[in-house]
Amino acid sequence: MHQLAIVTGASRGLGRAVATGLAAAGWDLVLDARGADALAAVAAGLPGRVVAVPGDITEADHREDLVAAADALGGATLVVNNAGALGPSPLPGLAEHPLDALREVFEANVFALLGLTQVALPGLRRRGGAVLNITSDAAVEHYAGWGGYGASKAAVELLSGVLAVEEPAIRVWWADPGDLRTDMHQDAFPGEDISDRPLPETVVPAVLHVLATRPDSGRIRLTEVEL
Repeated sequence: MHQLAIVTGASRGLGRAVATGLAAAGWDLVLDARGADALAAVAAGLPGRVVAVPGDITEADHREDLVAAADALGGATLVVNNAGALGPSPLPGLAEHPLDALREVFEANVFALLGLTQVALPGLRRRGGAVLNITSDAAVEHYAGWGGYGASKAAVELLSGVLAVEEPAIRVWWADPGDLRTDMHQDAFPGEDISDRPLPETVVPAVLHVLATRPDSGRIRLTEVEL
């Protein structure tokens, strides 16, 4: 069965780990990230058909290019919306949060995510595909300093839930990976030791299990998936 995933933010962290896991499982891939060299290095190290399309996910032309690259390989059956922005580091309280920076967070985490999904949806409907949106516990919990980022992820969760109702021909999952040892998480805690957090590779088996079993659309905590 043809399986092709578009994975955004694939040059590092969770995106790279998911791309690696998918490639090992036999998926074809179209990978996105802003850093062309880092993305090319990831793509070169993966088996199978892997196309790197560097660019900024907030740009409409780049989103079109990603779907076009997938169509050239037979069409996407999965979109993994992983790319995102944290905002200022260290994380500011809402009383001091720069609004321009907050707009950039929403542009990357919400508008770009929905924009790519919109472009991919016609093909996903035809193929009975799926959308996997990466969310965060900051979307549902109240942590000091996480108001800006958390608000953007809360918007992702709301959009995901509505999309699941509106698009019964596909699966829509919004997945909370938990705290992971990534560059973004380190940026949230500058100068702190985050080596106690698990590596992003630890949740990849849960992602692959979800894709294989195709549960109903909904919110998933990857650390609680029973393998």
